[in-house]
Amino acid sequence: MQPSFVPRQMFFTKGTGKHRESLQSFEEALRDAGIAGLNLVRVSSIQPPNCKIVSRVRGLGRLTAGQIVFCVMAECRTNEPNRLAGAGIGLAVPADRSNHGYIAEYHGFGMTQRVCSDYVEDMAATMLATTQGIDLDPDKAYNERKEIYQAKGLVVRTRAVVQTIEGDKNGLWTTAVAAAVFIP
Repeated sequence: MQPSFVPRQMFFTKGTGKHRESLQSFEEALRDAGIAGLNLVRVSSIQPPNCKIVSRVRGLGRLTAGQIVFCVMAECRTNEPNRLAGAGIGLAVPADRSNHGYIAEYHGFGMTQRVCSDYVEDMAATMLATTQGIDLDPDKAYNERKEIYQAKGLVVRTRAVVQTIEGDKNGLWTTAVAAAVFIP
């Protein structure tokens, strides 16, 4: 029997927000992501074994307002006009789904959505691969390392959810969030 604190399902979500106050901007981003009504507890980077990924709509339908919910979250805020802010979550799922996977988060500035997506997928896949004893050359391109992972049968798939946004031209606080939300 699986312990009750080990989630059996998860979903991904993302959102943006703008407001004159930093905290309100964050709240708006959570609303856009559909998770503002939950008590979010940030956890580290492990996808539980056999944890099924469901759609955001289905996942939100299994949660109730005020519920304490665990998540891996990335957030980035700026009040600098036109500054590119990004938040991303990457997932690497092992070939043997009875083993755990890895979730990586990134929050920072200057990355496009595509670059951030590749970056968080690479981080998650690298964390998973190193648990299997694979020595990796950090100077090799992600696609080269990805071929090594696949050749060894370690990663079934990677995926990412990324939100980027340019800082408001009038200096309002601008926030991007991305999250992997666990469902009990």
